Amino acid sequence: MDKQSAKGTMVTREEGRSIGNEDFADEWSIIIHRDSNSNSHEISESERQWLCSLEKRRGYIGSSQKPKIQMVPKMHREIESNIRCYEPLVVSIGPFHHGKLKFQPMEKYKELLAIQFADQDSTKPRPEGVLPWLSTNAVSIDELYKKVKNIVPNVRECYADALIKDYSDEEFSQMMFLDGCFILQYFYCIVTGNYKELKMKSHDIAFIRRDLFLLENQLPFEVLQVLMSCKFKDNEGMEMIKTFISSAHKKPPQGHGFIQSIKDFFLDFFEGILFLGKICEGEGPSLTKQKSMKNPLPAHLLELLRTHHIDPNAFLEGGCYLRGDWCSYRSAKELRRAGIHFRPGKSRRLSDVKFNSFHCSALLTIPPITIDDSTKSEFLNLVAYEACPDTPDDFGVTSYLCFMASLIDHAEDVKVLRSKGILLNFLGSDQEVADLFNEIARNLVPNPHAYVDVKDKIEKHHISKGKIWIAEWKNTHFTTPWTVFALIAAIFVIGLQVTDTFLAGIQTYYQVHQKQS
Repeated sequence: MDKQSAKGTMVTREEGRSIGNEDFADEWSIIIHRDSNSNSHEISESERQWLCSLEKRRGYIGSSQKPKIQMVPKMHREIESNIRCYEPLVVSIGPFHHGKLKFQPMEKYKELLAIQFADQDSTKPRPEGVLPWLSTNAVSIDELYKKVKNIVPNVRECYADALIKDYSDEEFSQMMFLDGCFILQYFYCIVTGNYKELKMKSHDIAFIRRDLFLLENQLPFEVLQVLMSCKFKDNEGMEMIKTFISSAHKKPPQGHGFIQSIKDFFLDFFEGILFLGKICEGEGPSLTKQKSMKNPLPAHLLELLRTHHIDPNAFLEGGCYLRGDWCSYRSAKELRRAGIHFRPGKSRRLSDVKFNSFHCSALLTIPPITIDDSTKSEFLNLVAYEACPDTPDDFGVTSYLCFMASLIDHAEDVKVLRSKGILLNFLGSDQEVADLFNEIARNLVPNPHAYVDVKDKIEKHHISKGKIWIAEWKNTHFTTPWTVFALIAAIFVIGLQVTDTFLAGIQTYYQVHQKQS
């Protein structure tokens, strides 16, 4: 018997035995063990059905499905100090918080603003101080509602079934219509400067701005799009929303003196040379590719805010998860001592961080940002949005917060960045700003591609002993005009002493030789 046929077979020999008066010879018994591949492990009918259902989901899993408006992930909501940052203060948008008692006072304003939005006509005389650049036309409220109701079947798909199952199409349509008109009329009044038409307290106006950018307080952008198409010409409605978002993130004022202008000119000149050099080497971005890319309609306002902050193509290349190089974190104060200077960028996008080296010194350009009472809520909701399963996986805002937290350890680091116009502090003390970044960034994992080139350059500059020594020498002797004058005076005094000693030596030499002669 060969090895293959003997697999699973055992042969044993039994000794002779006697029964009654008869003796029997030794016997051989063959015991066959079933192989693990035997038919006894066939797939059952229920297992076959499960495998068939799995096969049907082959193209569904990982496909680009329509994104849903998600709840804040559990791991983020479990942090008690952050819970209030995910909850609306004065107004509920969409079904997540709809019907709660504390938001009822704002429901009457929704009806008021819906009527205003329908009646808004730019050809009518405007109150004094209202900007005239948005052209609108009056539309019947019936027509607006019909537009929204027509897209309700599609809009319902943006929410989980369990969340909206208790809403009939009629109730859901009314909620979408009122919330959509409320948002757009609120934007219109803020952008045009017509605050009085809102008929609200100033603190409510500020709180609404915060509430409109919460993850669980979002409206499908399709609702806003269909309403804007009835009221605004061309793309003016989208421009209105972008203007509103940009107005809340204005660049901090900077010095425009003669010396500052000279500095900006030379810095821009050197940055331009470095950028052109990278393009010549094939490292620059492809302008043709950038122009050809079209941004699809955002899922909601929070995604539009994120696009305002982060370039979607910023962190696609430049690093890997199994990275061999290691970059240590350096605070702003420590980097300044190492000869790295800070400058606010001209771009407001958080992904636009640059590092340029000039011989023994370097320049780290960081986009300016305003810090106020709504900053924590805005960043936490953007981070929660990036953690949802059907969102872009570049973790742009998350990576920015981790990068800033690496620069900011204490109030002194905030002071360094604030003095350069990178941080505009409307929150309170510098320590509060430092605590804000460190609290938000705790337990966050950045994209390994994010700022990888900047981090590498910072590390290389910091480990250069020559650059560090020159930077420390400059910090010691050239920090203020008084230290410069003191250094010059000390050099002058030393020069006088050396000259005096030299002249005294010459005089002594001649006196000795005259005596000898």
